[in-house]
Amino acid sequence: MTIPCIDLMDGKVVQLVQGRDKALEADSPEEMLRKFAAFPEIQVIDLDAAMGRGSNSDLVRCVASKAKARVGGGVRSAQRFRELLAQGAHRVIVGTAAFTATGVNTEFLSQLDHGRTIVAVDSKDGRIVIRGWRESTNLAAEAVLHELEPYCSGFLCTYVDKEGMMQGTDLAWFRRLRAATSLELTAAGGITTVEEVRALLEMNVHAALGMAIYTGKLSLEELIQAGKSGV
Repeated sequence: MTIPCIDLMDGKVVQLVQGRDKALEADSPEEMLRKFAAFPEIQVIDLDAAMGRGSNSDLVRCVASKAKARVGGGVRSAQRFRELLAQGAHRVIVGTAAFTATGVNTEFLSQLDHGRTIVAVDSKDGRIVIRGWRESTNLAAEAVLHELEPYCSGFLCTYVDKEGMMQGTDLAWFRRLRAATSLELTAAGGITTVEEVRALLEMNVHAALGMAIYTGKLSLEELIQAGKSGV
């Protein structure tokens, strides 16, 4: 499955480079929904909530009411998790709060609806990064997936080293992650070509796409076709 991404900041659809520098603003959420209508699922991240400086709740509610959406951003409590479900999220993406300084935050994860939880396992320089990718842990993604499995229905794994840079992704890393878990796996970060998308789908990994779509590097038509022919 190929999954288009809608990242929200200051009431607008944006794309950032490595989660920090805004590279572009896109059409309205409603227009992006129209463009993405043929895709079975979309990914929505509330960047303001993730950065702890407000939220885009009305836009999240609008998008989630019109499309099957996995939604994340600032999920630091069970209450926030439930709020996103109430806003229409099909599943909720949990990142920073899933981890402690030394490992998996099982106390927090045990409070959530595991069937509707996706854990974000984002990696830079071989280590999981949290807090908007600004803080590195001592954890390797491959080492913690098995421990996380009882608390979620799948993983969103971002290769932060190349996220938003249009320089390609690390297929070997995703292959190692695929071997480490039987749960649903979604790849993100640096995916630039349709060949990379097809390679991910062939290994039974979904592809979440942002910058390559918004810059026109990948056409929606070829992604729809790749998704139909994928695993």
